[in-house]
Amino acid sequence: MRRTNDTLLISRVMLFDDRRAFATLVEQHQPTIRRFFLHQTMGDTMLSDDLAQETFIKLYYSIKQFKGLSNFSTYLYRIAYNVFQDHLRRNKITEDADAIPEQSMSHNNDVAMDINKALQHLSQPERIAVTLYYIEDRKVDDIAQILQLPTGTIKSHLSRARTKLAKFLKNNGYE
Repeated sequence: MRRTNDTLLISRVMLFDDRRAFATLVEQHQPTIRRFFLHQTMGDTMLSDDLAQETFIKLYYSIKQFKGLSNFSTYLYRIAYNVFQDHLRRNKITEDADAIPEQSMSHNNDVAMDINKALQHLSQPERIAVTLYYIEDRKVDDIAQILQLPTGTIKSHLSRARTKLAKFLKNNGYE
């Protein structure tokens, strides 16, 4: 249903520059894009909102390039990924997960584990793959399209991430 609705809205934006149709697209997809950025920015709400806004601005200006060869959401995540990469380059952020100090988390059965702390122990490509696969429920093939990497590389990122997350959980009292 959503894909049909997206296609109709995209067509209205492309053909008639229908801003209401574009606003509806934003409303429908903004929560997932913001959540994607929240996981990449380690919970920085303001930065996530800024990056999401930049993503939708870029979408507006590039929507006529969407050919429908993939799901619209895959196209949108590709834009979001590029926005995030631009942000990292602009701010000269290089991330090496091995350089992140081991942070101890006190075990508390009454409190859910903070996912952002666990994600800090992953490299940026691993974190993006985990976010898209486990949190956004994207298929490996979709992730490969979004990141423009071979599916084998995505599977490797996910495998290494699972190993690192399991180690982190074990070291912090989760079994």
